[in-house]
Amino acid sequence: MTTPLAGRPTFAAIDAAALRANLAALRAVLPAHVAVLAVVKANAYGHGAALVAPIFEAAGADYLGVATIEEGVELRAAAVRKPILVLTGARAGDVAACHEHQLSVAVLHRDMVRELAGSRNPTPLRVHIKIDTGMGRIGVLPAELPALLDDVRRAGRFHIDGIYSHFANADSVDHEYSDYQLRVFRQAVETLAGAGERPQCVHIANSAAVLSRPDTHFTMVRPGIILYGVPPAPRLADDSFRPAMRLVTHILELKAVPSEFSISYGQTFVTRRPSLVATLPIGYADGYSRKLSNRASVLIRGQRAPVIGAVCMDLTMVDVTKVGGAQLGDEVVLWGRQNGAEISVTEVAAWQETIAYEVLTGVGQRVPRILQ
Repeated sequence: MTTPLAGRPTFAAIDAAALRANLAALRAVLPAHVAVLAVVKANAYGHGAALVAPIFEAAGADYLGVATIEEGVELRAAAVRKPILVLTGARAGDVAACHEHQLSVAVLHRDMVRELAGSRNPTPLRVHIKIDTGMGRIGVLPAELPALLDDVRRAGRFHIDGIYSHFANADSVDHEYSDYQLRVFRQAVETLAGAGERPQCVHIANSAAVLSRPDTHFTMVRPGIILYGVPPAPRLADDSFRPAMRLVTHILELKAVPSEFSISYGQTFVTRRPSLVATLPIGYADGYSRKLSNRASVLIRGQRAPVIGAVCMDLTMVDVTKVGGAQLGDEVVLWGRQNGAEISVTEVAAWQETIAYEVLTGVGQRVPRILQ
């Protein structure tokens, strides 16, 4: 069992072996020539980018993906040396940092090309051209790609390392829209080839597409959440991948209360019997959502104990009346395994009426990440 840090006994235990095994399991479903860009944006989906990225690098990831320049710089400070792609582009003021830290950046539109080309640094900036194939978020529309390529050539300040796009619903049972996006992307790749550009990195497959659409793998794939052992959708659950995070705390206080006793703000829970209530040092400021009030359960001694009353900023109460022998200091698992029982992130997301991505990335910065 992982030993918590001194002080507040709440932490996220990160299983390094699970991370390595998940990357290996993903490699096993890919042809040997397909590279892997491990997405570690948003603090490695809440797992701690500075901890996780070196593990993926040592385990054989070919590229790392981040959302911002700052995230890329953080990885370099953690001694990551593999190529890093900044997926949401850059501004003129970022060019110096891109060169200093050897960051590749997404090119999203013609104005970005012009802005980045205005830098005084003569060294070509390594870029991946982002195509909007129907996500409607960021990226150049296919009709505008020839003009963008003309701008890139005239600038003479870029080296095109890649072209990529993003599926809007690769985790859906209905593949019709993904098929459409794939056709549009193939056409964009052909447009690049017609202009004499054949970048090494051609990628559109996210976690869901890696698992369910071999026809989308091209020369590189871009998995995110599956590397952390969480399926991108319940239907894509696969026992080959192991959850890498356990969110853990310990009982701070035990209190025997009578029936008709209200718990927490708003009196949303009132006991119906004499009850034993455990207070936990974790709350919505740590990423344990207020939406879990009176909905979620936690694990104590391998048994489920329901959350009662409103989740507070720093504290959460659970009913341990039926947990035999519960004591001060007992380990409490908010999600993860304990004594053969499990509460999955997917289950927590359902209670929270959201997706697993939001649950993981919502774990607060004051929660230490501890490698197992």
